Amino acid sequence: MTVIIKPNDSKAEIEKQLKKLKPGKGFNTKKYFGKIKWGQDAVEYQRELREE
Repeated sequence: MTVIIKPNDSKAEIEKQLKKLKPGKGFNTKKYFGKIKWGQDAVEYQRELREE
């Protein structure tokens, strides 16, 4: 959803529009935390990408 805030809107009007927004569904990151095995050091991987 898009909220259009005009330059002349008051603070109360802006807050009213923001309250209409529904929060996103979300994503459970804890479910996947630590599950991926890279097999390579993160710093080494970054250096490869940057060609250092």
